[in-house]
Amino acid sequence: MWRLARVGARGPRRPWRPLAAAGAGPGGHGGTEGWYEWAARSPPVHWAEGGLAALQEATGLPCWAAIAGGAALLRTAVTLPLAAQQGRLLAKLENLQPEIKELAQRLRYEVSVRGKQLGWSEKVARSQFARNMRRIVTDLYIRDNCHPFKATLLLWVQVPMWVCVSLALRNCSVGALALKVQEQFSSGGVLWFTDLTAPATWILPVSGLVNCLVVEIFASQTKMPVSRIQRLVTNFFRAVSVVMIPIAATVPSSMALYWLSSSLVGLSHNLLLRSPFRRLCRIPRTPSHSDTPYRDMLAALATKYSFRKQHL
Repeated sequence: MWRLARVGARGPRRPWRPLAAAGAGPGGHGGTEGWYEWAARSPPVHWAEGGLAALQEATGLPCWAAIAGGAALLRTAVTLPLAAQQGRLLAKLENLQPEIKELAQRLRYEVSVRGKQLGWSEKVARSQFARNMRRIVTDLYIRDNCHPFKATLLLWVQVPMWVCVSLALRNCSVGALALKVQEQFSSGGVLWFTDLTAPATWILPVSGLVNCLVVEIFASQTKMPVSRIQRLVTNFFRAVSVVMIPIAATVPSSMALYWLSSSLVGLSHNLLLRSPFRRLCRIPRTPSHSDTPYRDMLAALATKYSFRKQHL
């Protein structure tokens, strides 16, 4: 991600290439090392190192700018299309709710009539209703190609990508690749974090607060009934966002800078997908669509986190 100094005064200038960690065996890791070291030496992490190196070579940016630019490039090229796809899927699911509600009422009546004819107990009737309702809903998901599990694709791509880039920056910051790379990081920062190998100050770790805001924005735009598992997942990411704040204060500044840059880009993408840009992404209009999304979002957040009791 950063050009190495020349080997000698007259030697040829060589671009930096990811190097294997010292002591790695033929399989890429030793037998007594932990999973963390194994992950840091894994091929995806080395691919991330090579990609970041190619970006810096192509642009000539300083280390800090290459990290921020790489985060913006990855989030825009990889996760923004997936976020748009997620938005289309969630819109389809929301538009299905009236049809599901109508079919549920019809099925409940049919089960009630059939149960009286066959003498079903209440437990058997509930079981019949639940089994047939699952089948009906599954058929609707297949018809409209909007199974809820597809909405998790963004998560399965974003989290591994975030981990790999973070470990790649960690390798560069601790000298796991080459001392010259670490030296470039030590003077490749800007403003108050000129040393990207040193732990970040408490300014950069605000990325955790940005992540919290992203989680709340996503939760506020969900207009469908939320299952227990969905609530658990949302609360899990809330907790992770808070826990990341002290963690970000102990890792090298290069990692904290990447986390902050990625969080800010993710926040901007979430706001963008609530704007008329939705039409360019072919996200269907829904009953909960608003012509003033940002005003409604602020009102929802203010209402949720207001400490004043509502008497009306």
